[in-house]
Amino acid sequence: MAQQLLRVQNFNVSSDGYGAGEGQTLERPFGHADPEAMFAWAGATASWPRRTDPGGSRGLDDYLTRDYGRNIGAEIMGRNKFGPQRGPWRDHEWRGWWGDEPPFHTPVFVLTHHPRPSFALGDTTFHFLDADPATALATAREAADGKDVRLGGGAATIRAFLDAGLVDTLHVAVSPVALGGGSRLWESPDELLDRYHRDVVPSPGGTVTHHLFWRK
Repeated sequence: MAQQLLRVQNFNVSSDGYGAGEGQTLERPFGHADPEAMFAWAGATASWPRRTDPGGSRGLDDYLTRDYGRNIGAEIMGRNKFGPQRGPWRDHEWRGWWGDEPPFHTPVFVLTHHPRPSFALGDTTFHFLDADPATALATAREAADGKDVRLGGGAATIRAFLDAGLVDTLHVAVSPVALGGGSRLWESPDELLDRYHRDVVPSPGGTVTHHLFWRK
């Protein structure tokens, strides 16, 4: 049986290493960061799932956009990717930023110190776990039914799994925009070179630089 990988796919950071800005709210999931600037490279591709018109770019950016869902059987995300609430859940009616058809199409395991009942939206089921990274990964792998697990973010969650030695492959798109504060993945991508090989490839559109890591 093939190894079940833990993959970080298409995670976006600023030039100074932040995956999101400060001041996250319901209306601003990325805080003071401009998501258009961070995600423009993917939104311009032919395979962008929210595309409503024909066209879009091909090549590397499009390949990476398509690769987001390849052989993924489950996702793990931090609570701040699910929503802006902190502490005990005050509102079980609000079910995330993605509407009735979230883009995950798998079981999703949300890490939180305040579990709540699972629920399904379309073909995505959200589960809420109070667990350390290794335990959460074991749970997600079981649910993934032999497929890989995607680690969706945010930055603090990815860093926790990196520091625990659990991430197999990592794709980070680095935007030329500096944020100056927020949720930080790294001070420099060179921090990971003791554990990972890396290729650095400019986006064909010139909007980001792709950093592709895999275990040594």
